[in-house]
Amino acid sequence: MSDIIDLGGAPANEDCAQLGHTPDFERLNRLEVGAYRAALIARHGLPPEGCSFRTLTNSHDFGVYYTLGLYVDASAARRDPRVATYAEAAQDGLAHWTEACIAPPVRYVDGAAPIVERTSVAEIVTGAILATRPGPDGRFAIPDFETLHRNLAAAYPASAEAANAILQEISA
Repeated sequence: MSDIIDLGGAPANEDCAQLGHTPDFERLNRLEVGAYRAALIARHGLPPEGCSFRTLTNSHDFGVYYTLGLYVDASAARRDPRVATYAEAAQDGLAHWTEACIAPPVRYVDGAAPIVERTSVAEIVTGAILATRPGPDGRFAIPDFETLHRNLAAAYPASAEAANAILQEISA
């Protein structure tokens, strides 16, 4: 038996795409859900075996929208305390993108079309890896950056490589 915790489509206190209102809703909603998954991984690391993030499909009178779900295998949670600990840490989600040092993938300005800052989760994660990188002395500007940086680099190796390539290009 599994428990499914619906974490929402974006951090709780952030603006996000609105079904029936936001132009290009499905693309922006999926982008935000993917970025939210990355933000939770940045904050908590990859889920242990017995937990997984999944995109949940929700039906509404206005159409379909997506949210991020955390699946927790109840028997795995009983066998492995890491599963229960991870679920407990992640179950409340995040309040703001900045908790994971991730820039909002979309900016919403009243009365204007949404502004898409980065078009893919890979770009969003690459930006967060660059923002949290250690300085030339190997130290992190903010101690929490070390955790965020390590978790994102481990979960998204292609974005870590892209960040390294950007840094090498800059220093050349």
